[in-house]
Amino acid sequence: MHHTSVETFSNAAIGQDPIVLRDIQKQSKNIAVYQRDLSLLQEELTQTMAKPIEFKTSGLDSEILSALQEYFETYVGHGTGLLKDISEQLILFKQISGVKSFRLLFTTVNNNMCRRYHTDLNSLRLLCTYVGQGTLWLPDEIVNHKAFIKQGNNEQIVKDESLVQQARTGDVIILKGALYPDANPIVHRSPTIEENGEKRLLLRIDTNESLSF
Repeated sequence: MHHTSVETFSNAAIGQDPIVLRDIQKQSKNIAVYQRDLSLLQEELTQTMAKPIEFKTSGLDSEILSALQEYFETYVGHGTGLLKDISEQLILFKQISGVKSFRLLFTTVNNNMCRRYHTDLNSLRLLCTYVGQGTLWLPDEIVNHKAFIKQGNNEQIVKDESLVQQARTGDVIILKGALYPDANPIVHRSPTIEENGEKRLLLRIDTNESLSF
């Protein structure tokens, strides 16, 4: 665990209380990480991984919550704790982002998704990897912005490989994207899992509207 060095990254807010996620609104922060323990959900998560999960919807939080509940009842068939947890993350994200409409994806992933370091074309995104490896993200100090702008490869973009950070399984993270007002969006990528046959269970929630300027 990289706790000691983590606190020194100027662009990150990291803590073990969900209130830390509110720090994403600070000008100096482009990632907020709520570190938590999901051991109570372990059994449900194991059951959920037994079948391919793909749930995608968008709309008001109330619409998403009822569609999610229906999906769990008809397809997942168990996982009340997991459903409750996802619902809580959506409600928390709504409070923090101040928007009413969202895009939500809850899915099993067995490919590398976004293997290149990139920034997102949105205002805010919440991610939680319930099973498997978490998202990799870069402290501002190690981003070679020239190489990034020129679409260099990962090796050119990262100045110091030893300082690359990775969200832990179960952590809730909020990322700032390029559409956030005056953003310095976070540079991040998906973990490499395809080559060794790993799987992830991922929750992704995006704001569906730009923040009011």
